[in-house]
Amino acid sequence: MSFKLVYRPFLLLLFLLVSANTLVYAQSSKEKKMIREYKKEDNPNKRFWKLYELASYYHENNFEKADSIRSSLITLSYSSNDSARYLAQIFDAEVDFYNGDKDIYYNKVLDLQSYISITQSPMIKLDLYQRIAEFHLYKRQVEQSKIFLKDALKIARKARNNKEISETYVLISQSHMLLNQKDSAGYFADEAIQFARRSAKKRVQSDAFNNQSIIFNYFGQVELGVAKGMIALELANDEGDHYRIASISNRIGEAQLSILNYKEAERHFLIAIDNANRIRDKRTVAIAEIDLGNVYRMKKDYNKALEMQRKALKLLLPYDDYDGLGSAHNAIGDIYREQKDFAKALSNYNKALVYFESSGNQEKIATVYHNVGYVFEKQGKYGNALNYLNRSVKIRSQFGYKGSVYPTYHTISEVYFKTGNQKLAYHYLRLYSDYADSAKTLESITKIAELSTVYRTEQDSKIISMQADSIAMQRQEKALTSAKLETAKLKGNLQTYIIIGFVVFMLLAGVIGFYRWNQTKIKQQQQQAEMNQTLLRAQMNPHFVFNAMSVIQSYIYDNDTKNSAKFLVNFSKLMRLILENSSKDFIPIQTEYEILEKYLNIQKLRFEERFEFSIVVDDILYEEEAIIPPMITQPFIENAIEHGRLHLEEDGFINVHFFKHENMLRITVEDNGVGRKGAEMNKKSKEHKSMAMKITRDRIDNLNKKYRAEGFLMIEDYNKEDETGTKVLISIPYRVQNQI
Repeated sequence: MSFKLVYRPFLLLLFLLVSANTLVYAQSSKEKKMIREYKKEDNPNKRFWKLYELASYYHENNFEKADSIRSSLITLSYSSNDSARYLAQIFDAEVDFYNGDKDIYYNKVLDLQSYISITQSPMIKLDLYQRIAEFHLYKRQVEQSKIFLKDALKIARKARNNKEISETYVLISQSHMLLNQKDSAGYFADEAIQFARRSAKKRVQSDAFNNQSIIFNYFGQVELGVAKGMIALELANDEGDHYRIASISNRIGEAQLSILNYKEAERHFLIAIDNANRIRDKRTVAIAEIDLGNVYRMKKDYNKALEMQRKALKLLLPYDDYDGLGSAHNAIGDIYREQKDFAKALSNYNKALVYFESSGNQEKIATVYHNVGYVFEKQGKYGNALNYLNRSVKIRSQFGYKGSVYPTYHTISEVYFKTGNQKLAYHYLRLYSDYADSAKTLESITKIAELSTVYRTEQDSKIISMQADSIAMQRQEKALTSAKLETAKLKGNLQTYIIIGFVVFMLLAGVIGFYRWNQTKIKQQQQQAEMNQTLLRAQMNPHFVFNAMSVIQSYIYDNDTKNSAKFLVNFSKLMRLILENSSKDFIPIQTEYEILEKYLNIQKLRFEERFEFSIVVDDILYEEEAIIPPMITQPFIENAIEHGRLHLEEDGFINVHFFKHENMLRITVEDNGVGRKGAEMNKKSKEHKSMAMKITRDRIDNLNKKYRAEGFLMIEDYNKEDETGTKVLISIPYRVQNQI
C-alpha cells in the first residue's frame, strides 16, 4: 500500500474533526447572541420575532431544543399578528412531524384551515394549500390533493415565486407516482427541477433532485435513483444542511442495499447517523440504525444486527413514530426468521403489524404479510402461508409500486410447488420470471458502484482543497496576531500623549460637528418640505385629472354605468389616499400598496385593458410593519404607461416588487414598453423622465443623509438585447413603525 493511500484518510479525518469543532463553536456563539437579543427585547411583537428566529435556528441545528421552546413560541404569538400566530402553530406541528408523529402533525395543519379565509397573505394560503395537499397524499386521497395543488400552483405562478412553484410541482409529481403514472410523475419531477434551478436556492434544488430520486426508486429504476440522489446529496453538502444530508444519505443507502451493495449502503447509513446526531435528531438516527442493522443481517452478523435494532427501538420509544417502531420490529422478525426461530419471528411481525395498522401504512402492512406468509411456508403451514401472501398481493395491487408484488409471487409459487399444484406453481413462477432480470440488476450494481466512486473522489478533493485553504488562513491569522502584538507595545509607549491629544481633538471635533449637524438638519428639513410640495403638485397634475374625467365622461355618454361607477369609485379613493398621505414623511407599506393598486386599476380601465400589472409585497414587510416614503414609485409607473407607450402596446405588463435586502427596502418596477431608447424620441417624455428621476434621487439623498445609509436609484433596459422595456431598482433605508 502506498504512502499516499495511508496518509490521505488521516488528513481527511483530521480536517473533519477540526471543522466540526469550529462549527460547534460558531453555532454556540450565534445561539448565545440570539438568546441575548431575545431576553433584552421588551416589545412583545419584536420579542416574538426574536424567539422565532431562535426557533428557526434550532429547527436546523438542534431538534431537542426546537421541541423545548415551541410552547413558549405559541404563547408569545398571541401578542402579535395573524402571520405570527400561524408561523408559531406551523412550527409546533413540524416538531411533531420530525418526531415521527404524522397524524398529530396533519391534525394540527387541518385545524389551521380557517386561515385560508381570514389571512391577507397569499403566501400563508399557498403554504396551507401545499400542506393540506400533502395530508391527502399521505392518506392516498390523490384527487382531493389535486384540488389544493391547483390553488397552490396558481398563487405561486402569480407571485412568480420559483421556489414555491418547484415545491408544488414536487407534490404534483408525487400524486402521479401514487397513481403509478410513471411518465407524468417523471414530467412534473423535471418541471420541479427546472424551477428549482431558477430559484438559485440549493436547498430547493436538493429537494427537487431528491424527489426525482424517490420516483425513480419507486418505479424500480435504482440506478437513476442513486444518480439523482447523489446530486441532491451534493447540494445538501454545499449548504451544510445536516437534516437533508442525513435523510438523503439514508435513502441512497436503502437503494444500495436493495441491489446488495453492502459496503456503500453501510457507508451512507453511517453518514446519515453522523449528521442526524449533529442536530440531535434521534428519530432519524434510529431509522438509519434500523437500516444499518439490515446490512449486518444480510451479512449474517446476527448479533450486531440485533444490537442495532434494539438501539433503534430504545431511541424511538419516547416518540409516537409508529412507522419507525414497526420497521424495527419487522427487522428483528427478519433476523429471527433467518435464524429459524420462527416463534420469535412471528411475535415481532405481529408487533410490527400493530404499529403499521396504527399509522395506516398499507405498503408496510403488505411487507409484513409477505414475511409472515414466508415463515408459514417454511413451517409447512401452507394454508396460512397462502392466506397472508394473497393479502400482501391484494394490498400491493392497490398501493405502492406494482413491481413490489413480484417477490411475493415467487413465494406463492414455492407454496403451490410443495402442495403439488404444478399448474399454479408454474403460473406464479412465470409472473415472477417476467419481472426478474439478474443481468440488469448486475449492470445496475456496476453503474451505481461507479457513481459512488466518482462522488467519493469529488468529495475527497473538495475536503483536501478546503483543508489547504484552512491551513493558509491559520498562517495568515498567526502573522496578523504577531503584528498586532508589536503594534500594542508601541501604543503602550505613546499612550499618555495620545490620550491627551485625543481628548483635545474630540472636544474641537464635537463643537464643529454639532454646528455642521445643526445646519445640515435645517437644510434637510427645508429641502424635504419643498419636495413634499413638488411631489403633491406632480401627483395631482391637472393633465391626469383631466384625462380621468374624460374617461368617466365617455362611459356616461356610452351609457356604461357599471364601468363609470367603478372608475369613479377608484378615482375618488385614489385622490383621497394621495391627499391624506402625500404630505407625510412615511406611510405603511399597505397604504402604498393601496395607492399603487388603485392608480394602476384606473390607468388599466382608462386604456381599455391594454396591459396587466402585479404588485408583490414580501410577507416580512407586513409582519415587521415596514414603512415607506409615499408614492416613491408612482413617477416610474406613470413613465411606463405614458412614455413607455404601454397604452399603445398589446400584452404589456408592469410588475412592482417590494422586498427587504440587507437592511434596505428595495423596490423594482419592470415594464415591457418601448424602453429608454424609444422614449428619447419624444422630447416631452425625456423632460418628464428627467424631472421624475431628479425628484426621486433628491428624496433618496435626503434619506441617505438622515439615516446614514447608501440608498440608490438604478435604471436599465428590461430586455438588454433588444433595448426595450425598463427596469427600475430603488434602494432606500429600511424603516418600520415606531422607528421614526
